[in-house]
Amino acid sequence: MSPRSRIGRWSGWLFVAPYLVLFGAFILLPVFFGLGLSLFRWEMLSPLAPKLVGAANYREALSDEYFWKAMRATGLFVVMAVPLTVLLAMSIALGLASLDRRRALYRAAYFLPVMINISVAGILWRWFFNSEFGLFNAYLAKVGLKVPWLTDPAVAMPSVVLMSLWWHVGGPVVILLAGLKQVPETYYEAAAIDGAGPWRQFVHVTLPLLKPVLLFVVVMNVIGSFQVFGQTFIMTRGGPELSTRVLVQYIYESAFNFYRMGYSAAMSWLLFVVIAAFAAVQFFLLRER
Repeated sequence: MSPRSRIGRWSGWLFVAPYLVLFGAFILLPVFFGLGLSLFRWEMLSPLAPKLVGAANYREALSDEYFWKAMRATGLFVVMAVPLTVLLAMSIALGLASLDRRRALYRAAYFLPVMINISVAGILWRWFFNSEFGLFNAYLAKVGLKVPWLTDPAVAMPSVVLMSLWWHVGGPVVILLAGLKQVPETYYEAAAIDGAGPWRQFVHVTLPLLKPVLLFVVVMNVIGSFQVFGQTFIMTRGGPELSTRVLVQYIYESAFNFYRMGYSAAMSWLLFVVIAAFAAVQFFLLRER
């Protein structure tokens, strides 16, 4: 093999080496360390040495009512947030795709909230939702309404979902808009010649050709929604009555409030299994036929 061929063979690995090193150091090693940690009873502030307990942490989690309550809160957020995010992002992307002017301006406006830090967004929306002097209730008071946005267990989670839609929908909008611009106009022209209206064009042309992009958007939204933490932690602290304490928050509290590192690692791996299962189902349902 000539020196030039040898250099060309290894040049790709040299370019990706910095990423691989960082990925291994900050992703792979912590993941496998967490897997090992989940098999130990490790109380961070306890004078006792960590003790190997096998699957005891997993059995405890599966019998823990607070774990299942946090899982139900997480599932409720996923069920509410993912369909609304995808439908709203698709609607906005279709609207932007139909514009001839100022498309870039509107696209930037929708994407701007994504760039806001979750701490800032959470504090801002906590003020919006304040029952006594919040912005929303100030306008609703004009028609005689007062909504307990973050103080009623029945309303708190939908309020968090509403905030998450505003904060997060811009990312899927940009991705779906890019996918829509890749669909050739000739397909729409052929469909129009065959008598297909806007709805049939959307169902029989746009959706099939947009399926890979839609799969990416749905899977990433499901993964992100299962890992929801910042919104609930900043806006409600898991209340009222633990109605918004999601699983990641329970893991955080178990690890850094009660210092149960092994138990928290076990719950993290259970969450990973749930996310992986949902992702596999989505890949199956949205696979190319």
